[in-house]
Amino acid sequence: MSISKEKFGTAKSGEEVFLYTLKNKHGMEAKITNFGAILVNLLVPDKEGKLDDVVLGFDHLEEYYENGSFFGATIGPNANRIAGAAFTMDGKEYHLAVNDGPNNLHSDKELGYHKKMWDAKVEEDSLVLSIEAKDVEMGFPGNKKITMVYSLSDDNALQLKYRASADMDTIINLTNHTYFNLAGHGAGSIEDHILKLNASCFTPVVPGAIPTGEIQSVTGTPMDFTTAKPIGQDINADYEQLKLTLGYDHNFVVDDADGTLREIAEVEDVKSGRKMKTFTTLPGVQFYAGNCIAEEVGKEGAFYKPRMGFCLETQYYPDNIHHENFPQAVFGPGRDYESETVYQFI
Repeated sequence: MSISKEKFGTAKSGEEVFLYTLKNKHGMEAKITNFGAILVNLLVPDKEGKLDDVVLGFDHLEEYYENGSFFGATIGPNANRIAGAAFTMDGKEYHLAVNDGPNNLHSDKELGYHKKMWDAKVEEDSLVLSIEAKDVEMGFPGNKKITMVYSLSDDNALQLKYRASADMDTIINLTNHTYFNLAGHGAGSIEDHILKLNASCFTPVVPGAIPTGEIQSVTGTPMDFTTAKPIGQDINADYEQLKLTLGYDHNFVVDDADGTLREIAEVEDVKSGRKMKTFTTLPGVQFYAGNCIAEEVGKEGAFYKPRMGFCLETQYYPDNIHHENFPQAVFGPGRDYESETVYQFI
């Protein structure tokens, strides 16, 4: 495995922004920028050995200043939604950006970690990215130190490791928001991709995509991916949960999650022969079928529109701070945040 570095542009702050290329012996490449710790490109061989970029994104740094769909982004300090854009921690109420109806989504669309400059260094065939955040930055308590490590193995596995500490109890729920299209980033709809999820339950939502607090079985519903099926097979079903979010955009409960690394998903594009397995140590995964991808020009002039990419955002369940029965993403003195997610191509 090798790592190279090239200039990607200049940030608004005047800092140089770089693109780091991780390459393994099979020619697979992952390109990551220290602006937002964003995964910009992921070149993966198909069944004939032809490389294609299988993640949505942009060719230029400036386009990531907007990035309304969060292509490739590292989201933090909290991924997904918090109801009412507020929460109470240790008896004190904290208020967040109201940026998704009355709620908070992905911490802050302009100030979140996906739009910050990260410190980057290469260590033992890995790219180590780090950032610090101050108390009540974006409304979240505690001074925080966050580290993210990208690695690419010779068995075509892209590994994402996260670690964070804080000097006060706070919410830390980090994820990566990459949109995959295993046929190639500009190849069109992902509805014919075949998906299997090792998730017998999901967390249903109310309007605004806030969880009800219930953990519901997928059995007998269009949410059932415990047996592999095309993403598009039931996506337009007459089913309230799908209508509320215009298709799949739900947290699925990882079966038997215990904090160890376990396989949670497998996706296949039959035509290209690409297959991706996803592993995580986390208790949940947001399967998002890209229902609301903005219509815009992406890499290489490709025109993106809804359902041209899917996300498997590993996470603690959305709005867990308001649901005691959910695993809690509360970390602080004596309890550091640590997680691992792997996307492996076979």
